[in-house]
Amino acid sequence: MAYKSPSTRTPGGAPPAGPDTLRRANLSLVLREHASRSRADIAQATGLHRATVSNLMAELLERRLVREVGVKHVGAIGRPGRAVALHGAQVGAVGMEINVDYIAVHGIDLSGRGLVERRLVDDAMGSGPDRAVRRVGLVAKEVAEAMRRAGAVPAGIAVAVPGLVDVTRGVVTLAPNLYWRDLPLAELLSSLLGPLSVPVRVDNDADLAALAEYTSGVAAGTPGLASGDRRMTMAVAQVGEWLGLGGSILANLFNPRVIVIGGYFASLAQWLLPHAQDQLQRLVVAAPAAQCRFVASTLGFGAASRGAASMVINHIIDDPTTIMDLPRPSPY
Repeated sequence: MAYKSPSTRTPGGAPPAGPDTLRRANLSLVLREHASRSRADIAQATGLHRATVSNLMAELLERRLVREVGVKHVGAIGRPGRAVALHGAQVGAVGMEINVDYIAVHGIDLSGRGLVERRLVDDAMGSGPDRAVRRVGLVAKEVAEAMRRAGAVPAGIAVAVPGLVDVTRGVVTLAPNLYWRDLPLAELLSSLLGPLSVPVRVDNDADLAALAEYTSGVAAGTPGLASGDRRMTMAVAQVGEWLGLGGSILANLFNPRVIVIGGYFASLAQWLLPHAQDQLQRLVVAAPAAQCRFVASTLGFGAASRGAASMVINHIIDDPTTIMDLPRPSPY
């Protein structure tokens, strides 16, 4: 698979206007209508001219991002339309998370089919940035090869890091738990990947975990304890109250419907959340904020790596022209 470099952007950050920009936007618009439907249906849903949709669909078929799935009979009159649907089985996305004591990996294809899932013990905090980055690069190579064997060529790698990230440059400006400062992680990983030539992006782990929860978690699409130990129960209750206090601040400022807790907190949810919810309802100001609720993540410690993989998929859908040519699958 070959990739095209990102288009030149204006100083303000917006892509320059022109036919190529419009074509990319329209390709993305059509690709997002990925449910099995005819070209006529897609034209009606997007507001684009039917001939335009046909031309765009021909390009997406050539890039093998969609496939024809049969004839759709809309009615008895007129020629039946050929239905198309998102394909993407040969396009992969790799999400990784670096944390103080582990590396998590989640590999999927464009349709969301899981291909690789790993969680490796690794002392990123104690080993220093150079060794940690080399280790991540080695894991990324292994995962890329595993995905290729599964029939999906990686179109990008996104890495979640517990710290402040300059997303545009792919630089970890500060990750206090890892003792990293001003680390050009995207550039370093790209050089380690060498001939794979896979685009690398870096983002904050909490942001990517939130993306995973929104796309595939317990609140998707929403706009082990010694239980009889009284001291432990009181301690957990106190933590729950502090969560409720923090949640009330968010609820009063942003009025969310759901606050998802993950990681170690999720495993203690049955003891934490009742206290957190009580505190939340007591401290919210407006009535709509009182509708906010705490829920426990079901994604475990893989949320950030899942979100990272989703970010890669989103970039492909935002600009399908980044996929230039795709090698034909081997007959063997």
